[in-house]
Amino acid sequence: MLTGTHSEAASYEFTTLTCIPGIIHYNDTKIQLLDLPGIIEGASEGKGRGRQVIAVSKSSDIVLMILDASKRDGHRQILTKELEAVGLRLNKRPPRIYFKKKKVGGFSFNSTLPLTHVDEKLCYQILHEYKIHNAEVLFREDATVDDLIDVIEGNRKYMKCIYVYNKIDVIGIDDVDKLARQPNSVVISCNLKLNFDRLLAKMWEEMGLVRVYTKPQGQQPDFTDPVVLSTRRVLG
Repeated sequence: MLTGTHSEAASYEFTTLTCIPGIIHYNDTKIQLLDLPGIIEGASEGKGRGRQVIAVSKSSDIVLMILDASKRDGHRQILTKELEAVGLRLNKRPPRIYFKKKKVGGFSFNSTLPLTHVDEKLCYQILHEYKIHNAEVLFREDATVDDLIDVIEGNRKYMKCIYVYNKIDVIGIDDVDKLARQPNSVVISCNLKLNFDRLLAKMWEEMGLVRVYTKPQGQQPDFTDPVVLSTRRVLG
């Protein structure tokens, strides 16, 4: 509906069997939207072609997690768990931990504030498990063991995710209000075409997109074909 591209839909789940690309025209720009097959529990281990689907997700700028508003929230937790299992961190920023391997010099551990989750001994044990015996570690926040492991692994991708709750036309207004107030969430109804404008605005905001209109010297600005930039990348 957002792109004008046909994507199979039915009253049963998993109707999309392959990646279906489409283009959203919004704010004088083109945004590519990929409709991917649904993933199931165990997708990170290869079930239901889950690895291929997740690989496409890792190359995108933002994830739209489409959820059924009439069902329990356990589905969201399952999807988040499967994405995290392959190194995707949704709506999180990289831990403020400085980590550098060294060839010699042993292990040095420091922090700029009191730590409640990790101490020097535990950090040393974790590095030992990775067969790292010479390294420098500096904690700039009270990070957890999982945060430290993410930094050591070094292959995590931190992505924005919008939780899109569909089928709000079949639940009560109080439930709709509750879902809409959750962080990073948008409620819609594909059946009634409700709240698509809010979803597009949220996507634009989370991707940090801005339009730059070029102006040849001595001529009027070209308002038909802007250059689209992401402030997220500019600001880091």
